[in-house]
Amino acid sequence: MTNWVLAAGPSLGEQFKLNFIDGDRWKWIVDGLLATLEITAVALVIGIVIGVVVAAVRSSYEKNKDTMKAKGGVGYAVLCFFNAVCKLYLTVIRGTPTVVQLLICYFIIFSKWTNGIPVAMISFGINSGAYVAEIFRSGIMSVDEGQFEASRSLGFGYLPTMRYVVVPQAFKAVLPALGNEFIVLIKETSIAGYVGIMDLTKAGDLIRGRTFSAFMPLIAVALIYLTLVMLLTWLLGKLERRLRKNER
Repeated sequence: MTNWVLAAGPSLGEQFKLNFIDGDRWKWIVDGLLATLEITAVALVIGIVIGVVVAAVRSSYEKNKDTMKAKGGVGYAVLCFFNAVCKLYLTVIRGTPTVVQLLICYFIIFSKWTNGIPVAMISFGINSGAYVAEIFRSGIMSVDEGQFEASRSLGFGYLPTMRYVVVPQAFKAVLPALGNEFIVLIKETSIAGYVGIMDLTKAGDLIRGRTFSAFMPLIAVALIYLTLVMLLTWLLGKLERRLRKNER
Protein backbone atom coordinates (compact mmCIF):
# COMPACT_ATOMS: atom_id res chain seq x y z
CA MET A 1 0.00 0.00 0.00
CA THR A 2 2.82 2.40 0.89
CA ASN A 3 4.61 1.70 -2.39
CA TRP A 4 1.42 2.47 -4.34
CA VAL A 5 1.01 5.85 -2.60
CA LEU A 6 4.60 6.77 -3.37
CA ALA A 7 4.16 5.76 -7.01
CA ALA A 8 0.99 7.81 -7.31
CA GLY A 9 2.94 11.05 -6.85
CA PRO A 10 1.75 14.30 -5.25
CA SER A 11 -1.96 14.98 -4.81
CA LEU A 12 -3.83 17.63 -6.79
CA GLY A 13 -3.66 19.96 -3.80
CA GLU A 14 0.11 19.57 -3.58
CA GLN A 15 0.45 20.10 -7.34
CA PHE A 16 -1.69 23.24 -7.12
CA LYS A 17 0.47 24.59 -4.31
CA LEU A 18 3.67 23.74 -6.17
CA ASN A 19 2.57 25.34 -9.45
CA PHE A 20 0.65 28.39 -8.30
CA ILE A 21 1.17 29.20 -4.61
CA ASP A 22 4.89 28.60 -4.15
CA GLY A 23 6.85 31.59 -5.40
CA ASP A 24 3.60 33.44 -6.14
CA ARG A 25 3.54 31.81 -9.56
CA TRP A 26 -0.19 32.55 -9.85
CA LYS A 27 0.84 36.14 -10.56
CA TRP A 28 2.47 34.94 -13.79
CA ILE A 29 -0.90 33.61 -14.94
CA VAL A 30 -2.62 36.89 -14.04
CA ASP A 31 0.05 39.00 -15.79
CA GLY A 32 -0.06 36.70 -18.81
CA LEU A 33 -3.84 36.93 -19.00
CA LEU A 34 -3.73 40.73 -18.84
CA ALA A 35 -1.10 40.82 -21.60
CA THR A 36 -3.22 38.50 -23.75
CA LEU A 37 -6.34 40.64 -23.31
CA GLU A 38 -4.39 43.85 -23.93
CA ILE A 39 -2.83 42.55 -27.16
CA THR A 40 -6.16 41.15 -28.36
CA ALA A 41 -8.14 44.33 -27.68
CA VAL A 42 -5.71 46.68 -29.45
CA ALA A 43 -5.14 44.23 -32.32
CA LEU A 44 -8.92 43.96 -32.79
CA VAL A 45 -9.26 47.75 -33.10
CA ILE A 46 -6.38 47.90 -35.58
CA GLY A 47 -7.83 44.98 -37.52
CA ILE A 48 -11.30 46.54 -37.74
CA VAL A 49 -9.91 49.89 -38.93
CA ILE A 50 -7.74 48.24 -41.59
CA GLY A 51 -10.50 45.82 -42.54
CA VAL A 52 -13.15 48.50 -43.03
CA VAL A 53 -10.82 50.62 -45.18
CA VAL A 54 -9.71 47.70 -47.34
CA ALA A 55 -13.28 46.39 -47.66
CA ALA A 56 -14.49 49.85 -48.71
CA VAL A 57 -11.82 50.12 -51.40
CA ARG A 58 -12.39 46.59 -52.71
CA SER A 59 -16.20 46.85 -52.75
CA SER A 60 -16.08 50.34 -54.30
CA TYR A 61 -13.89 49.00 -57.09
CA GLU A 62 -16.14 46.02 -57.75
CA LYS A 63 -19.32 48.10 -57.76
CA ASN A 64 -18.06 51.07 -59.78
CA LYS A 65 -15.28 49.75 -62.01
CA ASP A 66 -17.41 49.46 -65.16
CA THR A 67 -18.91 52.95 -64.81
CA MET A 68 -15.60 54.58 -63.92
CA LYS A 69 -13.75 52.70 -66.65
CA ALA A 70 -16.16 54.06 -69.24
CA LYS A 71 -15.60 57.60 -68.00
CA GLY A 72 -11.84 57.14 -67.59
CA GLY A 73 -9.86 59.86 -65.86
CA VAL A 74 -7.67 60.07 -62.77
CA GLY A 75 -10.35 58.72 -60.40
CA TYR A 76 -10.43 55.33 -62.09
CA ALA A 77 -6.61 55.10 -62.10
CA VAL A 78 -6.42 55.97 -58.40
CA LEU A 79 -9.11 53.42 -57.53
CA CYS A 80 -7.30 50.72 -59.55
CA PHE A 81 -4.04 51.50 -57.78
CA PHE A 82 -5.50 51.26 -54.28
CA ASN A 83 -7.44 48.13 -55.20
CA ALA A 84 -4.20 46.52 -56.41
CA VAL A 85 -2.46 47.49 -53.14
CA CYS A 86 -5.32 45.99 -51.12
CA LYS A 87 -5.26 42.76 -53.14
CA LEU A 88 -1.50 42.48 -52.61
CA TYR A 89 -1.95 43.04 -48.87
CA LEU A 90 -4.65 40.35 -48.68
CA THR A 91 -2.59 37.88 -50.67
CA VAL A 92 0.55 38.31 -48.59
CA ILE A 93 -1.11 38.33 -45.16
CA ARG A 94 -3.51 35.46 -45.83
CA GLY A 95 -0.82 33.44 -47.58
CA THR A 96 1.83 33.47 -44.86
CA PRO A 97 1.72 32.00 -41.32
CA THR A 98 0.86 34.34 -38.48
CA VAL A 99 3.92 33.31 -36.47
CA VAL A 100 6.21 34.20 -39.40
CA GLN A 101 4.58 37.63 -39.67
CA LEU A 102 5.12 38.14 -35.94
CA LEU A 103 8.79 37.19 -36.20
CA ILE A 104 9.31 39.49 -39.20
CA CYS A 105 7.71 42.39 -37.35
CA TYR A 106 9.75 41.78 -34.19
CA PHE A 107 13.18 40.92 -35.61
CA ILE A 108 13.15 42.97 -38.85
CA ILE A 109 10.60 45.78 -39.12
CA PHE A 110 10.53 46.86 -35.46
CA SER A 111 13.88 45.38 -34.43
CA LYS A 112 14.85 48.52 -32.48
CA TRP A 113 11.81 48.32 -30.21
CA THR A 114 12.58 46.87 -26.80
CA ASN A 115 8.96 46.17 -25.84
CA GLY A 116 7.42 43.27 -27.71
CA ILE A 117 3.81 43.95 -26.72
CA PRO A 118 3.26 46.91 -29.12
CA VAL A 119 4.91 44.88 -31.88
CA ALA A 120 2.53 42.00 -31.21
CA MET A 121 -0.44 44.39 -31.24
CA ILE A 122 0.55 45.75 -34.64
CA SER A 123 1.40 42.34 -36.08
CA PHE A 124 -1.82 40.67 -34.96
CA GLY A 125 -3.81 43.75 -35.99
CA ILE A 126 -2.40 43.67 -39.52
CA ASN A 127 -3.06 39.95 -39.72
CA SER A 128 -6.62 40.27 -38.44
CA GLY A 129 -7.31 43.19 -40.78
CA ALA A 130 -6.95 40.96 -43.84
CA TYR A 131 -9.66 38.57 -42.62
CA VAL A 132 -11.91 41.36 -41.32
CA ALA A 133 -11.63 43.04 -44.73
CA GLU A 134 -13.01 40.00 -46.53
CA ILE A 135 -15.74 39.61 -43.92
CA PHE A 136 -16.86 43.22 -44.34
CA ARG A 137 -16.52 43.09 -48.12
CA SER A 138 -18.84 40.10 -48.30
CA GLY A 139 -21.31 41.97 -46.07
CA ILE A 140 -21.20 45.10 -48.22
CA MET A 141 -21.64 43.12 -51.42
CA SER A 142 -24.63 41.29 -49.89
CA VAL A 143 -26.58 44.54 -49.41
CA ASP A 144 -29.21 44.83 -52.13
CA GLU A 145 -28.37 47.21 -54.97
CA GLY A 146 -31.75 48.85 -54.48
CA GLN A 147 -30.49 50.25 -51.16
CA PHE A 148 -27.79 52.16 -53.04
CA GLU A 149 -30.23 53.43 -55.65
CA ALA A 150 -32.82 54.52 -53.06
CA SER A 151 -30.19 56.36 -51.04
CA ARG A 152 -28.77 58.11 -54.10
CA SER A 153 -32.27 59.12 -55.20
CA LEU A 154 -32.70 60.86 -51.83
CA GLY A 155 -29.65 62.99 -52.54
CA PHE A 156 -26.98 61.06 -50.61
CA GLY A 157 -23.53 60.88 -52.14
CA TYR A 158 -21.53 57.66 -52.35
CA LEU A 159 -19.67 58.10 -49.04
CA PRO A 160 -22.79 59.07 -47.00
CA THR A 161 -24.62 56.13 -48.56
CA MET A 162 -21.87 53.77 -47.44
CA ARG A 163 -21.70 55.32 -43.97
CA TYR A 164 -25.39 55.61 -43.09
CA VAL A 165 -27.08 52.93 -45.19
CA VAL A 166 -24.76 50.17 -46.36
CA VAL A 167 -22.23 49.69 -43.54
CA PRO A 168 -24.85 49.41 -40.72
CA GLN A 169 -26.70 46.71 -42.70
CA ALA A 170 -23.47 44.96 -43.58
CA PHE A 171 -22.38 44.99 -39.92
CA LYS A 172 -25.51 43.11 -38.86
CA ALA A 173 -24.96 40.56 -41.61
CA VAL A 174 -21.32 39.88 -40.74
CA LEU A 175 -21.56 40.04 -36.93
CA PRO A 176 -21.36 36.23 -36.43
CA ALA A 177 -18.29 35.97 -38.67
CA LEU A 178 -16.74 39.03 -37.03
CA GLY A 179 -17.28 37.51 -33.60
CA ASN A 180 -15.65 34.31 -34.74
CA GLU A 181 -12.63 36.30 -35.95
CA PHE A 182 -12.38 37.89 -32.49
CA ILE A 183 -12.36 34.44 -30.90
CA VAL A 184 -9.70 33.23 -33.34
CA LEU A 185 -7.62 36.32 -32.60
CA ILE A 186 -7.62 35.59 -28.85
CA LYS A 187 -6.29 32.09 -29.49
CA GLU A 188 -3.75 33.30 -32.07
CA THR A 189 -2.09 35.52 -29.46
CA SER A 190 -0.83 32.33 -27.81
CA ILE A 191 2.17 32.48 -30.18
CA ALA A 192 3.32 35.83 -28.71
CA GLY A 193 5.80 33.90 -26.57
CA TYR A 194 7.91 33.38 -29.70
CA VAL A 195 9.15 36.97 -29.31
CA GLY A 196 9.60 36.85 -25.54
CA ILE A 197 6.21 38.20 -24.48
CA MET A 198 4.84 36.58 -21.35
CA ASP A 199 1.28 36.06 -22.46
CA LEU A 200 -1.06 33.50 -20.92
CA THR A 201 0.41 30.51 -22.79
CA LYS A 202 3.97 31.57 -22.08
CA ALA A 203 3.17 31.99 -18.38
CA GLY A 204 1.89 28.42 -18.19
CA ASP A 205 4.96 27.15 -19.98
CA LEU A 206 7.28 29.06 -17.65
CA ILE A 207 5.59 27.48 -14.65
CA ARG A 208 5.96 24.06 -16.27
CA GLY A 209 9.67 24.74 -16.78
CA ARG A 210 10.14 25.71 -13.14
CA THR A 211 8.13 22.94 -11.50
CA PHE A 212 8.62 20.15 -14.10
CA SER A 213 4.87 19.57 -13.75
CA ALA A 214 3.02 19.96 -17.06
CA PHE A 215 -0.51 18.91 -16.14
CA MET A 216 -1.63 21.63 -13.76
CA PRO A 217 -0.30 24.81 -15.47
CA LEU A 218 -1.20 23.78 -19.02
CA ILE A 219 -4.69 22.59 -18.09
CA ALA A 220 -5.22 25.85 -16.18
CA VAL A 221 -4.21 27.86 -19.29
CA ALA A 222 -6.53 25.79 -21.48
CA LEU A 223 -9.44 26.32 -19.08
CA ILE A 224 -8.86 30.08 -19.00
CA TYR A 225 -8.90 30.25 -22.82
CA LEU A 226 -12.05 28.12 -22.86
CA THR A 227 -13.73 30.41 -20.34
CA LEU A 228 -12.85 33.49 -22.39
CA VAL A 229 -14.24 31.93 -25.58
CA MET A 230 -17.46 30.82 -23.86
CA LEU A 231 -17.93 34.30 -22.37
CA LEU A 232 -17.41 35.97 -25.74
CA THR A 233 -19.77 33.53 -27.44
CA TRP A 234 -22.44 34.33 -24.86
CA LEU A 235 -21.98 38.10 -25.26
CA LEU A 236 -22.11 37.87 -29.05
CA GLY A 237 -25.27 35.80 -28.83
CA LYS A 238 -26.91 38.49 -26.69
CA LEU A 239 -25.82 41.20 -29.14
CA GLU A 240 -27.22 39.28 -32.11
CA ARG A 241 -30.57 38.80 -30.36
CA ARG A 242 -30.75 42.49 -29.51
CA LEU A 243 -30.01 43.48 -33.11
CA ARG A 244 -32.72 41.12 -34.35
CA LYS A 245 -35.22 42.69 -31.94
CA ASN A 246 -34.34 46.18 -33.22
CA GLU A 247 -35.16 45.10 -36.78
CA ARG A 248 -38.78 44.35 -35.86
